Amino acid sequence: MNKLTGLSFLVGTTLLLSSCGNKEYKEYEGDKARQVASIIRNNGCLECHSSEAKLPFYGNFPVIGSTVKADIQDGTRYINLDHLLEALDNGEVPSQVDMAKVEHTALSGSMPPVKYVAIHWGSNLSSEEKGVILSWAKEVRAEHYASPTVAAQFANEPVQPLPLALPTDPEKVALGFTLYHDTRLSADNTLSCASCHDLGTAGVDRKQFSEGINGQFGGVNAPTVYNAALNTLQFWDGRAADLQEQAAGPPLNPVEMGHISFDDIVDLLVEDTELVKIFEQLYPQEGVTESTITDAIAEFEKTLLTPSRFDYYLRGDLTAMTPEELQGYEVFKEKRCATCHVGMNMGGQSFEYMGIKADYFGHRGTDITDGDLGRFAFTSNEDDKHRFKTPTLRNVMLTYPYFHDGTIMTIEDAIRVMHRFQLGGEINDKETQQIATYLHTLTGEYQGEILQ
Repeated sequence: MNKLTGLSFLVGTTLLLSSCGNKEYKEYEGDKARQVASIIRNNGCLECHSSEAKLPFYGNFPVIGSTVKADIQDGTRYINLDHLLEALDNGEVPSQVDMAKVEHTALSGSMPPVKYVAIHWGSNLSSEEKGVILSWAKEVRAEHYASPTVAAQFANEPVQPLPLALPTDPEKVALGFTLYHDTRLSADNTLSCASCHDLGTAGVDRKQFSEGINGQFGGVNAPTVYNAALNTLQFWDGRAADLQEQAAGPPLNPVEMGHISFDDIVDLLVEDTELVKIFEQLYPQEGVTESTITDAIAEFEKTLLTPSRFDYYLRGDLTAMTPEELQGYEVFKEKRCATCHVGMNMGGQSFEYMGIKADYFGHRGTDITDGDLGRFAFTSNEDDKHRFKTPTLRNVMLTYPYFHDGTIMTIEDAIRVMHRFQLGGEINDKETQQIATYLHTLTGEYQGEILQ
């Protein structure tokens, strides 16, 4: 028996023997969270998808050793299952993205890879184990992540329709609208929030980097303000916990709006007697302060939801999309796009490593900048270097240029880059166009008008 035949025999035998899966999860009958945790622990998943992953004895062998090391690096960059296990063990709600990634793996049968199974007998998921994972994901999504507007037949989709509205105070919304467009928030009275996040151009300025006071430029592309209320954290690096904290950042940023402190902004606004009356009416205990200014802006931004044809489809209008667009959505899911671009905002729920399968920054060919550090700039955690908040795909046809560095101008190129550097390999032109066709359905409307 030659080496190739022997390896084929070994793989085939392993696949056959491993079809029964591991049985330890049955000890937790009735507790699907603990069952899923057991399946993850006992099927070799943590060999590549854990911060504690240890190099196996063959990890230093010639040829195979480099492959093993690369697999562990790619595995933890794609998903670190330590976080999911912590949630499962402690009865916490798991990350929507972690859940979607594990769910897709069960559906596709893509893990573990054959080369792993060939050495680790019994690591394949059995049909019963897959059933447990899929049932668990369905229950978690229904309880914690399903949109209140979703039609019953689409309740288990990884992508969910927008809510009709978020709770807001209409009078504070009106004040926030005024402040959002107020140039007094910049030190030289030239820029407002709307300067970089123009509501007339899909909530962005369509520049690689936005221009601040004194002709200065920032280091990352301005993300859209539309639907931002649905993000778990704000900014590419997640340094703001919510919209209110985000609104407090640019006015004091020396490159963006340039004020030294909010005291300066307050001093300017209190000269406006009519504006002061509104603040005193809405915030009688505080009046004009940093907190009330940013609260009003955040309240306004909560109204910036942009329902699209895809939302109408998920709400039950089956005529809202064409067969070609629906086919594109299926390709979108098959290509794992819906494992990061999940939920009601189709993004904004996780921080993903840029360049899992290949060196994105090396390919780009320019120096690494502070803007390329990603979440590391906020956490100083090495594991967060080059991790960026997954941007929303809503209105994506209008929010070019793409990525944190604003280097990609067309949606087709963005799809190709994502496939090459995040998934590995190339995506063909037909599949690229199918996904792009679907993405057109995500262009939404604001105040009854389709965004342009």
